[in-house]
Amino acid sequence: MTEAVLELYGHSRRVGLVEWHPTSSGILFSAGYDYKVLIWNLEVGEPVKMIDCHTDVILSMSFNTDGSLLATSCKDKTLRLIEPRSGRVLQQANCKNHRVNRVVFLGNLKRLVTTGVSRWNTRQIALWDQVGTTTTTTTTPTPTPAMHEDLSMPMVEEEIDGLSGLLFPFYDADTHMLYLAGKGDGNIRYFEITLEKPYLQYLMEYRSPAPQKGLGVMPKHGLDVAACEVFRFYKLVTLKGLIEPISMIVPRRSDTYQEDIYPMTAGTEPALTASEWLSGINRDPVLMSLKEGYQRSEQQVFKAPAREKKSVVVNGIDLLENVPPRTENEMLRMFFRQQEELRRLKEELATKDVRIRQLELELNNLRNVSPNNI
Repeated sequence: MTEAVLELYGHSRRVGLVEWHPTSSGILFSAGYDYKVLIWNLEVGEPVKMIDCHTDVILSMSFNTDGSLLATSCKDKTLRLIEPRSGRVLQQANCKNHRVNRVVFLGNLKRLVTTGVSRWNTRQIALWDQVGTTTTTTTTPTPTPAMHEDLSMPMVEEEIDGLSGLLFPFYDADTHMLYLAGKGDGNIRYFEITLEKPYLQYLMEYRSPAPQKGLGVMPKHGLDVAACEVFRFYKLVTLKGLIEPISMIVPRRSDTYQEDIYPMTAGTEPALTASEWLSGINRDPVLMSLKEGYQRSEQQVFKAPAREKKSVVVNGIDLLENVPPRTENEMLRMFFRQQEELRRLKEELATKDVRIRQLELELNNLRNVSPNNI
């Protein structure tokens, strides 16, 4: 990509967050350091709404399933639940004991999860109940009730650890799994969300020695259904230019499609046009089945024929011996070996340069002495 399809101008300061509307086509939300959220209609390339209720930098945004509610976390330590078309704050919580950094809607469970820092500067996760907010899915424009009740106290507050990196939450509405990944950490924790106590159940964690700078997520329709893959991260590690895929796979031995872990999920087709959503219509996402992408794995096992070890030498390098590294540790070992080899070659080159200069001096001396001897 070398040229932008569309350039949008509207914020007075730089933009920090961008989010697509989950069900409508051509609706984009942007949050800038001017404390404003702009709603863009990409069909006309202009902002059509502005949310101006924040008093500091907006840290994160998250939509509910049909996009009728927007949750934001702000640097002013306030969690807000907003009706995006009107910009009205329906509910808010002043998070003094739990300083919110990131917020995510838990699908259609009418609950939210926030990650932040406690008063003792420990990383913390909190589960909130969306009390008092009533939104219905309709096919005709209906006004959203103006409610200004405060969010209740968190249902659950759980301390994670004492590290300082931000915790990024990722929620899978199909399996009700919550993944927590910390910036600078090498592990990813995963929890199960339930409607009954304890609400937030810790399961396991993925561990890696390589710290992560950021994470991306593969959409559901891109997963390997035949391998029972339910989630896939793309991890940006500290080594420059290296992205590592991390797959969350349910360990099952079956050749049939697993309908319990692959229910109908949100597809790629929009449920609304931009004008429909702006007029006040809400619709749930258009669902799709992942069964069409299922391919039964082949049972035949390929066995390579046994051959004698040979060498393929090109420019003095054995290509069969110098295979590319497969893991990060192998790459680091190869890097340090190459650095040591470069250092040795530089020292050898410097020694030969000194020897060449000595020989040149001796040759000049012989040339100067030889005429006197004749």
